[in-house]
Amino acid sequence: MKTATFGCAWCGLTVTTFTADGTRRNHCPSCLQSRHVHDQAEGGPSDCHGRMTPIAIAVLRTGDWMVVHRCVRCDELTSNPVCPDDNQLILMRTAVRPLAQPPFPLEAFGAL
Repeated sequence: MKTATFGCAWCGLTVTTFTADGTRRNHCPSCLQSRHVHDQAEGGPSDCHGRMTPIAIAVLRTGDWMVVHRCVRCDELTSNPVCPDDNQLILMRTAVRPLAQPPFPLEAFGAL
C-alpha cells in the first residue's frame, strides 16, 4: 500500500496525508501551513493554490479544536481539525495571539 504524502510549501517537511489514528490531514503538523486546493463554497473562487496561513484556533461546542486558515492569495477563510501530532507550541501561540496582541493599548486597563 502506497502512503500518500505532500511537501509543505512553507517549511519543506514531507507530510503524510493521514495521521497515525487514520484522520485525514491537509496541513503541515510542523508549521500548520496549508495550500488552498479545495474550494467547497459554491460559486466561490477557484482553487488558487495560495498558501493558507494559520491565523486562529477555534473551539467547537464539542470541545474539538480547529485551525482557522486564511489564504494569502484570495483571503478565503477555512477551518480544519487539529491533528494529534500537530506542533503544540505553534497551536498555543496561535490560540493566545489575540491576548498577546490586543487591538487596543493595554495601558487602557490602568485607567479603569
